[in-house]
Amino acid sequence: MKTLLSIGHGYSARALAAIMPKEAWRVIGTSRSATLIDGTEMVTWPGTDLEPLLDKATHVLTSVAPGEDGDPVLNRYADALEARKDQFEWVGYLSTTGVYGDHNGGWVDEETPLTPSTKRGQFRKAAEAKWAALGLPLHIFRLAGIYGPGRGPFAKVRAGTARRIIKENQVFSRIHVEDIAQILMASINQPNAGRVYNLCDNLAAPPEDVIGYAAELLGKPIPEAVAFETAEMTPMARSFYAESKRVSNERIKSELGIELIYPDYQTGLKALLKEKGRG
Repeated sequence: MKTLLSIGHGYSARALAAIMPKEAWRVIGTSRSATLIDGTEMVTWPGTDLEPLLDKATHVLTSVAPGEDGDPVLNRYADALEARKDQFEWVGYLSTTGVYGDHNGGWVDEETPLTPSTKRGQFRKAAEAKWAALGLPLHIFRLAGIYGPGRGPFAKVRAGTARRIIKENQVFSRIHVEDIAQILMASINQPNAGRVYNLCDNLAAPPEDVIGYAAELLGKPIPEAVAFETAEMTPMARSFYAESKRVSNERIKSELGIELIYPDYQTGLKALLKEKGRG
């Protein structure tokens, strides 16, 4: 039996754990509250020494975001991870397509130079480099905007609070959480240490198109259009509009044999509505 230690066992990692064969995998997850999750042994972290768990792990996945002080996992366990590099069969790091920066709607792939313009992207770029320097069997996954059950545009549309923020030439790439899970599992089954993968669907699209389509599916009025320049937004929300790019997913298809379950947001949103109206 293999053992996956999932550090920061959040939305994407839980989707992976849900598809891992129970007879072949032991999954140990960490969270701040150690909330019980079916099929996963949960421990509180920070607050628990992870070295005994690292001793048991054949595979490690980290979803913990870096901050001003760097990557919390590396700050505490860089030496412990490096000392076990020959023990691990696969290590995964969940990063973001934000490391590519702004390309004014142009295409990026895994070989595109990293020029992040936001602090979050800069923190991720630095963390990627530090993980790569440890000599682990590391696989970096750069995730586009994540959606899925409980994380969709429907709630705001239903509540009448959704807005279509219009900014010229603004496009985002997205990925359904179930596709994240199948890509991670494919990588675990076909490890290629040092490889980087973009995780996104086939259709980068303006955010206002997604909101409008969600309203159509619900039979609701199309939310009002608001110019980005005059829209009231939190600094965090506004920062997402600082970068526009189309992200290539060719590598996950050609190297991992991925056929996306949800190749575009239309397919994904329709499926969410069928799942008891979630989204």
